[in-house]
Amino acid sequence: MLALLFFATVANAQKVKIVSGDPSAFKTEASVAFKFTYDGMAIGKFPNGQDYIDKKKAEYNAKQDGKGDRWAEMWVANRASRYEPKFIDLFLKYSKMAEKKDAKYTIIFHTSFTEPGYNVYISKHSSEVNGEAMIVETANPGKVIATISIEKAPGRTFGGDDYDAGTRITESYADAGKYLAKFILKN
Repeated sequence: MLALLFFATVANAQKVKIVSGDPSAFKTEASVAFKFTYDGMAIGKFPNGQDYIDKKKAEYNAKQDGKGDRWAEMWVANRASRYEPKFIDLFLKYSKMAEKKDAKYTIIFHTSFTEPGYNVYISKHSSEVNGEAMIVETANPGKVIATISIEKAPGRTFGGDDYDAGTRITESYADAGKYLAKFILKN
């Protein structure tokens, strides 16, 4: 019973709301395009995400020459190789749409904050992602149909096998895509 109560509380922690516009015209579409941006993203306690990357890179390089450089490359590469595909997969699954580059509308998902979380065997904290999804006309990206904010999209795995920050953050993007699709269909 306590476990169910815990998961219900965690599941409701994510907030999805309309900032502006009306997504109702979009929900009848059969396809959508996607774009992701990360400009000005804060990471953890660092308002400037680059400061976080520089700190972690220096710490890893101090332990093993080149390890920090490899970590920094993976930190950025994970966006296109893990986070974005997972967001798209779950959005498409729950919206029943197809991805097409020339779709009438594009979702531009801007990540404004990432909490990488941690899992150190005896203690853990899920990752979180905050962002805004702008639904724009693909042919005229300046025409915004709706802007929807997503706060505290949690990243956790069943069984706790999420020692890699990339695994946790991937799950945050999965949740963000899933709940964005559900929110659009509902609203």
